[in-house]
Amino acid sequence: MRVVVDTNVLVSALITEKSLPAHLLTLWREGYFELLTSQSHIAEMMRATRYPKIRARLSIATAGRLINELRDVATILNILPQISLSPDPADNYLLAMAAAGGADFLITGDKRDLLALRIHAGAKIVTVREFLLLHRQLP
Repeated sequence: MRVVVDTNVLVSALITEKSLPAHLLTLWREGYFELLTSQSHIAEMMRATRYPKIRARLSIATAGRLINELRDVATILNILPQISLSPDPADNYLLAMAAAGGADFLITGDKRDLLALRIHAGAKIVTVREFLLLHRQLP
């Protein structure tokens, strides 16, 4: 199963160790699904983990380890289509990753924009909780 995970979910996983996003990250590390990423996604992770409000709650080393894992273990998509579908243009790269990678799911916490789309290029757009419920993986 191929999955795109929004930056907001990955950052949440790092900040709160006993959370549904953290459990999702553990499932990826255990091989439950293939995580799709791109240079844009990795750059967004680097940017997001440097925001002062995030930096206050997250060590540089922890963020760096996940960024290295994305580079080394996740499937990096090098060519992304141009997509202009999200109400928030900053989220279009996630939709492009889902399309380019043949994702089954795009997991996000972005209720206003991405979740409202519900599906894109065959990828179901769901919350972490919905994904875990669908796959009977709630902790």
